[in-house]
Amino acid sequence: MRTDAATAALPSTPALLQLIWLASPALPIGGFSYSEGLEAAIDRGLVHDEHSAADWLIDQLHLTQSRGDMAVLGQMVTAWQALDHERLAVLSQWVHATRESAELRLQSEQMGRSMLEWLRNQEAIDADTIAMCNRWVPTYPLMFALALSRTSALLEQCLQAYAFGWAENMVQAAIKSVPLGQNSGQRILTKLAQHIAPAVSHAMQVTDDTRQAFSPMLAILSAQHETQYSRLFRS
Repeated sequence: MRTDAATAALPSTPALLQLIWLASPALPIGGFSYSEGLEAAIDRGLVHDEHSAADWLIDQLHLTQSRGDMAVLGQMVTAWQALDHERLAVLSQWVHATRESAELRLQSEQMGRSMLEWLRNQEAIDADTIAMCNRWVPTYPLMFALALSRTSALLEQCLQAYAFGWAENMVQAAIKSVPLGQNSGQRILTKLAQHIAPAVSHAMQVTDDTRQAFSPMLAILSAQHETQYSRLFRS
């Protein structure tokens, strides 16, 4: 018996637990292997201690995540819930067009494929949905939005979960590559957590006309990271 992807949330798992599960760094989609340009910023001396790492990640949260990926993610969640495939195709194209380097594109597509495989293994989506996602080339925002759409959580809560998961991964990248201690990482995460609510609020107000992906320095650092002599991360 086939079940619609948008309504196939596991009935025995409360929405809060589903969000915690999806935000967990333990989710087997490879997020731990990317620094999203942070490692290159460290190599160039732009990030060198706890304070500069916190400032960098807070800026990245507001300037790239809130205005771009979090905004499109929220719109994708709504489209998945409405089963609006035409809208999803347009939003998916926007994601592909805004990956500004080979590494950022690799990250989006690899994590998207892994997320699709996780959903398939959870028996959360049917064969038609899998085929449709593969035609679009599944990206991380598209597939994470599909997973979020299966919960009964509010959109604001969905984006908060995504943002906290992103923050945890980025803090772990900073701990390993600056390097920093665990207490420093927790202090950075505390600062980031205080910025998540306003970042989510902004993302939810972004429209197609105001959504943007414009971070030239991050794009340059990402491109430079491709040939960086020594590195721990894939981006």
